[in-house]
Amino acid sequence: MNFYILTLFPDMVMEGLKTSITGRAMETGLIHIETINIRDFTKDRHNHVDDYPYGGGAGMVMQAEPVYLAYQSLCEKLGHKPKVVYMTPQGRIFCQETAKEFAAEEELVLLCGHYEGIDERVLELIVDDYVSIGDFVLTGGELPAMAIVDAVSRLVPGVLNNGESAEIETFHNHLLEYPQYTRPVTFMGKQVPDVLLSGHHKNIENWRLKQSVERTKKYRPDLYQKYLEEGGKQ
Repeated sequence: MNFYILTLFPDMVMEGLKTSITGRAMETGLIHIETINIRDFTKDRHNHVDDYPYGGGAGMVMQAEPVYLAYQSLCEKLGHKPKVVYMTPQGRIFCQETAKEFAAEEELVLLCGHYEGIDERVLELIVDDYVSIGDFVLTGGELPAMAIVDAVSRLVPGVLNNGESAEIETFHNHLLEYPQYTRPVTFMGKQVPDVLLSGHHKNIENWRLKQSVERTKKYRPDLYQKYLEEGGKQ
């Protein structure tokens, strides 16, 4: 899968994504991540990409032209118009279902705003979807874009070493993941549950499901209700 990130801070994005699982996936060619520096497409002799908002107000607004030219450059390179997602707190909330939706795409362009946002006219011209990672405001769209790339990459076949990992993690079937343990058996007087040491796979599976249900009911009653509505057992 190919990710293209339109940003004013390409180094910030790549430094974060070239590590851990996404970094390994890039090295093996399972995913491709490329940044396009919007600032490279400004015609301003001082390299500015922003200006004061019409109508007044605090802050600066990213200009339409550099964003549009950066997008056009990518379209020319690819030979077609890819799906563009704008990172904004005004968008729909990103969740695991959104990650699955995006993972079905061959290419995904993530547009990162900054300052007070981007001139509305270019958004109307190029953006297909508006997505937020939560009801809070960040300095720019880079951190949300990195989070989305990470979440979507995990669903690309071969990225995770264990083929089952993406299917049994938190939010699968609307349930939070069960608690995990590793060595030693005893830590600070706390013991690993006996069932996990039993080697009885069916009992372990039942215990994990029960723990997932109880955790979801306690911490995410909204998800627990969805689980029940789709036929889950209490």
